[in-house]
Amino acid sequence: MVVTAATGAFFPVANPPPESGGAKPSGKVGGSLPGSIDARGLNAKKPAFGSLQAKANAQAPPKVNGTKVGVMDGLKTDDEVFSSPPPRTFANQLPDWSMLLAAITTIFLAAEKQWMMLDWKPKRPDMLVDPFGLGKIVQDGLVFRQNFSIRSYEIGADRTASIETMMNHLQETALNHVKCAGLMHGGFGSTPEMSKRNLIWVVTKMQVVVDRYPTWGDVVQVDTWVAASGKNGMRRDWLVRDSSTGHVLMRASSLWVMMNKETRRLSKIPEEARAEIEDYFVDSPPVIDDDSRKLPKLDETTADYIRTGLTPRWSDLDVNQHVNNVKYIGWILESAPMQILEGCELAAMTLEYRRECRRDSVLQSLTSVLDKGVGDLDDIGNVQCQHLLRLENGGEVVKGRTEWRPKRAINGIGSIGGFPAESF
Repeated sequence: MVVTAATGAFFPVANPPPESGGAKPSGKVGGSLPGSIDARGLNAKKPAFGSLQAKANAQAPPKVNGTKVGVMDGLKTDDEVFSSPPPRTFANQLPDWSMLLAAITTIFLAAEKQWMMLDWKPKRPDMLVDPFGLGKIVQDGLVFRQNFSIRSYEIGADRTASIETMMNHLQETALNHVKCAGLMHGGFGSTPEMSKRNLIWVVTKMQVVVDRYPTWGDVVQVDTWVAASGKNGMRRDWLVRDSSTGHVLMRASSLWVMMNKETRRLSKIPEEARAEIEDYFVDSPPVIDDDSRKLPKLDETTADYIRTGLTPRWSDLDVNQHVNNVKYIGWILESAPMQILEGCELAAMTLEYRRECRRDSVLQSLTSVLDKGVGDLDDIGNVQCQHLLRLENGGEVVKGRTEWRPKRAINGIGSIGGFPAESF
């Protein structure tokens, strides 16, 4: 009986925590005890926050018949009380609210940023409708359209876009047209059938008419399309407008033929290659009437200005390993008189390409002013010049004719003054 009473006095009422390893009692000893009374009949102090276990009063283990009775597994020593983790309760199992709030805020900010990117719209009428400048096919898939913003590095001393800038825009839209149509297969605009036969496109004639040059910050819209030209040629036209007003700024028309990339000789259009491109041909007249006037012969005896020693730089070459046709325009203008360059702007030009220029070529630029002794620019319409770009050995590369108008007629600069007759 004494052993039974001692055992009952130390038997815990509450179940031991899982980590204590104590065995569960098989039945009730001495009946049920109130939750506020411990096994020894002592009033246990309630924990302040419901998470700390109250300690029983420390006392020596009792002796029964001269034998020490050990502490039951259900009761813990002071060291065990402090080293064991607190029991699981509803309060201490809740998540860290600050971390949860930070995660929710991060998710909402990321979603808002993505929504703003998807819902982006131009806020000003002068901003690009096509912000990435990729262009698109319009008018039943026959016309390619692309917008360009005039950058600060694309303007000249008179704060307008240079003719080279405008010509680069034409070339860019032509290549993007072929790419967007799914016909790009190596080279500059070569189709798959052309690539199989080592064929590339080369330009033979270019006509340009400029009504007005855009200025820094303007956005221009360039439309381009292709048409057949004889049995073995292709015509490509461009129409450049002010994107905000729709006014025509420039028109251009060009003729292209195929050349073998290895032999550097002109080639007929293979039927397989014709089948690839003929569905894109537009049945329409050129945007510029063909200038069939024959360009007169020009050499060092008839030229008024000559610039020698022109050589291509590595950056002047394109992927077809010859000088880009836009570079020829800059070389032609190298020999134009300074009075024309400063007092006039290029209104129109016709270029005939005779042969390609390679990396090791050395060229000469010749210019002849056709309207000599023109007097005051206020009293004249256009000034015409004749140009020749040739190799040092005499081979003709490009022949051309340019027309110039006084800048004051467009930009309101005022009187320019006259060209001294002897300067020509």
